[in-house]
Amino acid sequence: MRRVRHIRLIFVLNLMASVVLGTGLALWTPDLPRAELEARYLASPADLVEVAGTMLHLRDRGPRDAPAVIMIHGFGASLHTWAGWQDRLAAERRVVSFDLPGLGLSPPDATGDYSDRRVTEIVLAIMDQLGLERADLVGNSIGGRIAFTFAARHPERVRKLVLVSPDGYESPGFTYGKAPDVPVLAEALRLWLPRPLLRLSLGMAYADSGVVTDQLVSRYHDLMRAPGVREALVERMRQTVLVRPETLLTRVQAPTLLLWGEEDAVIPVTNAPAYARALPHAQTVLLPGMGHVPQEEGPDRSLLPVAAFLRT
Repeated sequence: MRRVRHIRLIFVLNLMASVVLGTGLALWTPDLPRAELEARYLASPADLVEVAGTMLHLRDRGPRDAPAVIMIHGFGASLHTWAGWQDRLAAERRVVSFDLPGLGLSPPDATGDYSDRRVTEIVLAIMDQLGLERADLVGNSIGGRIAFTFAARHPERVRKLVLVSPDGYESPGFTYGKAPDVPVLAEALRLWLPRPLLRLSLGMAYADSGVVTDQLVSRYHDLMRAPGVREALVERMRQTVLVRPETLLTRVQAPTLLLWGEEDAVIPVTNAPAYARALPHAQTVLLPGMGHVPQEEGPDRSLLPVAAFLRT
């Protein structure tokens, strides 16, 4: 009898192991070859450049002698998020967008440093390398946090500042002065990236679910499978140490436009008044019916206040 029970236990354990292994293999999401991704998403080989000791995917469009604007995307995104705005603005402005190190087609940072300080150094190096003494900065989400951090530390280099649903204030899991504990699910992204789960996550960023097309999901899914990107995402999260935004915002000298989708489910629009109070020269525009990435959700409508602000 004991032998029968022992055999049954071994059978059950082997069955459980097979189910776990089978599920893991079914969900396993390998990296995609860089050559394949570049064929899909790289507009020109010249858009891969070395800046500040690391390689970047950088698009520089529009007249070289026109006023310049630099666009910084958010967590998990890429320069493609700005395509609608970049195409429209490039008729009269020099528009520079880039993939943050370890995102999109930018390989992981050669230094292994994903802090805000490192990214502000990269923005400064981009400006120096392109010969831009001053530029307008536009940032979305964590790109907004990087943009206002840069504007506070290098006020002489920023003419105007546009913050699109910026990150910066405390939120669950992120407290001032402390690196966050990386969730197990985030660690699992190194191996697993189920497309339905990504679609569900992306859905939070848009008020209009119709914007989350198969093409959009494919772009995000593909670029997150670039070699090293998921590891860099986890490292960027692990190295994020927030400071109280007011310590930086009060030092910003550039006129600032706060742009926020009223239905933002990622960073609440109720944060906007706190930014407006801390910034010396700020105006706020709220966008009804839009979420966290209005530049993608409605590029024509969301660009109108930005273009008007930048012209003055």
